[in-house]
Amino acid sequence: MTTTVGSDTGSGAVYDRGYRPYEGPRGGRAATRNALFRASLRRALGLRRSWRQKIAPFVLLGVAVIPAVVNVGVKYLTRGTQAEDISFFTYREYIGVSNTLLVFVALTAPDLFCPDRRQRVLPLYFARPLTGVDYVLAKVGAMFFLLFSFSFLPHVVLFVGQMLVSKEGSLEYFTENTDILWKVPVAVLLFAFYYAVLSSALASLTARRITAGASIVGLLLVTSIISGSITGDPEQLGYTGNAAALIDLFSLPMVLRDLVFLGHVDPDFALSGVHNGGLGAVLVYGAVVIASISTLLIRYDQVER
Repeated sequence: MTTTVGSDTGSGAVYDRGYRPYEGPRGGRAATRNALFRASLRRALGLRRSWRQKIAPFVLLGVAVIPAVVNVGVKYLTRGTQAEDISFFTYREYIGVSNTLLVFVALTAPDLFCPDRRQRVLPLYFARPLTGVDYVLAKVGAMFFLLFSFSFLPHVVLFVGQMLVSKEGSLEYFTENTDILWKVPVAVLLFAFYYAVLSSALASLTARRITAGASIVGLLLVTSIISGSITGDPEQLGYTGNAAALIDLFSLPMVLRDLVFLGHVDPDFALSGVHNGGLGAVLVYGAVVIASISTLLIRYDQVER
């Protein structure tokens, strides 16, 4: 209904829109957190966005899966020949397709965190029943889920493919490799959680995506270069190890991967031979994770207030 109101200074209209209160279900913080988690996944994968935004994540996923497909294909083509035992890599070596994973992390974490600060929408988020902890859980949870899926899917392809083309038969291959069924998920979980919290913490420090991406790549590569320059090449120098390998934040998750698969540090790694080197890697891993989570909670607690 519209009512016209006149006066000496002019006329106006009063609109009766008939607004009604919302009577649907109210989810509270949990529903808001889950909605933010799903929205973050869609954004990272480029869903409901232009086709250009979909290229990077799916191309990188394809690059990560291709080695598994090639390995299975070679196994199939060489069955019954002298080359049937050829394998390009093991399950342990396949965890953390390093260069691809680094690119994915450097692209995804800034895209999840930086636009919210740049567009100044954080106060709008926290005007809802959402706290800083909820925001961190949703965003880091989305990052972790993507990294875990990104790293785990190639191993599923590799395991199922090799099981199907195994000369001993699928059932025997499965029974002989049951340890892979827990080692791979645990190692991938450690990888995904480490990179998720570290990259999220760095991305939360700036509103510019290019700065955040450069910071992630820079920190990981610079610490790796510094560590390598101090420790040198273990195979050429023949020493018993160097604790300076612990500052290599890029390779640190690989030490935990080896602890899961081998029960000790890989002899080819610079940390091998260091007294309690594996324990030191676990402690540094924990310190990085705690520092990253603390940074995130502080950053978004301040915004919330």
